[in-house]
Amino acid sequence: MRKRILSIGCLALFVGVLTGAGFAQVKIAVVNSQDVLEKSAEGRKIIARLTEADKQNTAAITKLDDEIRTLQTKLNTQRITLTDEAVMALSAELDRKNTDRKRKAEDAYSGINELQQRLFKRLQDELIPIVEQLGKEKGMDVIFDLAKSGAVYWSPAIDFTAEVIKRYDASKAVGK
Repeated sequence: MRKRILSIGCLALFVGVLTGAGFAQVKIAVVNSQDVLEKSAEGRKIIARLTEADKQNTAAITKLDDEIRTLQTKLNTQRITLTDEAVMALSAELDRKNTDRKRKAEDAYSGINELQQRLFKRLQDELIPIVEQLGKEKGMDVIFDLAKSGAVYWSPAIDFTAEVIKRYDASKAVGK
């Protein structure tokens, strides 16, 4: 309850500062980083790279799944005709394949996460100077990221996303 009262008080103070007499009006803009990722040339390259890595991982895991299924079928259909030693060998191989599959899946998951974090960090590091420059040029005091802000409404007039994408693509074209 106390936190809620404190939060409401802080919000009221913030709104008062933004709208109060004698205070300068704060100029706010927004950028949607998710749109930049999806619509910029570099962002599409990142998505394609992640998709390709995911396809490769899925193919490797599917191959292991097929091998496991084949071993399981062989074990089930030939159990009666195989010696105890052969059944134990097939069971051990099946266990190894299951372990390999589990490790491959865990490695793939952590590898994709690491790649995603690294690529997104690089994209963010390249975007921040562009957003800062645009904010300075337009005289903005604050620029929020819509993908992270939880904003419910904003005026399209304060959305700089298209301009950021344009400048980001241009900066990458110059770098080639």
